[in-house]
Amino acid sequence: HPAAVIEPISGPQAKNFNALQLAFIGDAVYNLMMRMSALQEGTGLKKMHLRTTGKVNAVAQAKALRMLEGILDDTEAEIVRRGRNAHPRHQAPRSATSAQYSASTGFEALIGYHYLTGNKNRLKELFIYLHEHAGEE
Repeated sequence: HPAAVIEPISGPQAKNFNALQLAFIGDAVYNLMMRMSALQEGTGLKKMHLRTTGKVNAVAQAKALRMLEGILDDTEAEIVRRGRNAHPRHQAPRSATSAQYSASTGFEALIGYHYLTGNKNRLKELFIYLHEHAGEE
């Protein structure tokens, strides 16, 4: 059904997806949000691409999750835990440790969960928090 692509679903429905499915969506959403952020800066395409790829990778996403961990509620922490414990059928990229890759999967699952449930306000809060606390680690 075409509406299923854009209509939010309930939290329990979203939790029915496995963590890797949530991360699959979260990866795309986070990538798009970082691209939109780069686009708003109005720089050239190469610079926008480099800025985006610098934030949409396992190492950067693991760092982002560490920054967010103190502000997550119990439901969010559970989604992240499921993502961390998920076992993809492929190896972590050479640029990241397996712990970083697991953390980035947890981060992506969290983003996917909020996107699927239509919780744009919470997504916005998380992105603003990350932007405001960038470089603090």
